[in-house]
Amino acid sequence: MLARLFHPSKRSFDSLSEQEILALAIGSEEDDARIYLAYADMLRADYPASAKVFEDMAEVESTHRKSLIEIYRQRFGERITLIRREHVHGFYERKPNWLRRNLSLDRIRADAEAMEEQAYRFYVEAARRVSDASTRQLLGDLALAEQGHSDIAHMLGEKHAPAEVKGDEDKAARRQLVLTYVQPGLAGLMDGSVSTLAPIFAAAFATQDTWQTFLVGMSASVGAGISMGFTEAAHDDGKISGRGSPIKRGIACGVMTALGGLGHTLPYLIPNFWTATTLAVLIAILELWTIAFIQNKYMETPFLRAAFQVVLGGGLVLGAGILIGNG
Repeated sequence: MLARLFHPSKRSFDSLSEQEILALAIGSEEDDARIYLAYADMLRADYPASAKVFEDMAEVESTHRKSLIEIYRQRFGERITLIRREHVHGFYERKPNWLRRNLSLDRIRADAEAMEEQAYRFYVEAARRVSDASTRQLLGDLALAEQGHSDIAHMLGEKHAPAEVKGDEDKAARRQLVLTYVQPGLAGLMDGSVSTLAPIFAAAFATQDTWQTFLVGMSASVGAGISMGFTEAAHDDGKISGRGSPIKRGIACGVMTALGGLGHTLPYLIPNFWTATTLAVLIAILELWTIAFIQNKYMETPFLRAAFQVVLGGGLVLGAGILIGNG
C-alpha cells in the first residue's frame, strides 16, 4: 500500500510476468554495458589498462544480453516488452552518466563491484519471492550469471591491470588528487589562516568590540578567498603542468582560504570579548597544527619541520597582531 502511495508509477516485482522479467533482464544488461563503456571512455586517457578492463566487461554484458534476447525470441517472439529497472519498485537503479563524471579511479572500481553485487542480490531475492518453478529457475540462472560477472571482472583485471599496473595507476590518481585539490587547498588554508591572524587580532585588541572584530575578520576572509581563488584559476590552465582543471583548483583554493580565516573569526559572534578571543586563539592554534598535518600526509613534509615552519610562523603573526592592537 505504501509503495503504491509513494511510487504510483512503479510496479511491484510480484506483478511481473516471466516475459516482463526476461525483458527487464535484457534492458539491465544493456544499461550496464553502456555504463562500463562510459567508464572506459573516462579512464582511457589516464588509465588505459583499467579502461581495457571495462571494455571487456562491457563485452561480457553484451554477450549475456544476446543470449537473453535469443531465449526471449524463442519463448515470446520478436517484440521485446519495454520495461526498465526504473519502472519496477525496489529494483536496483543506476545513476546516469553525467552524475558519474569526475569520479576517482577507486570510486569507479568500487561502483563496478557494487553493480555486480546488487544485480546478484536482486535476482536472489526475486527468486525467493516467486512460486512459479520456471520463473524461479530463470531468476536463479540470472543470479548465477551475475555472480560469475565478479569472477570475470577479477580475471580481466589480472589480465589487463596486474598489481604493478594498478599500483602505478593508484599513484597517478593520488598525484592528480594532490595537484588538483590538496596543493591549492593547502595553499589557500595557509594563506587564510596565517594572513588574517594579524588584522583580526589587531582589530580585536584595538577596539575590544567583538562585532566590529567579526566584521573585519569576515571581510578579510571572504576577500582573501575570492582573490586567492581567481589567482589560482588564472595563473595556470593545467594543460602543461598537469595540475588539472583551473576551475577546480580555483574553487579549492578560494574555499579553503575563506575557511582558514573564518575559523578564528566566528568566535567573535560571542559578545564577551575575552571568551571570544580565547576561543579564537585556540582555533587558530588548531588550524596551524592541521596545516602541519596535511603537509606531512600529502606533501610528504617531515612533521616536525612542517610544525616548526607553520606553527612558529603563525605564532609570530598572531603575536604581531596582538602587539599592534595594543599599541
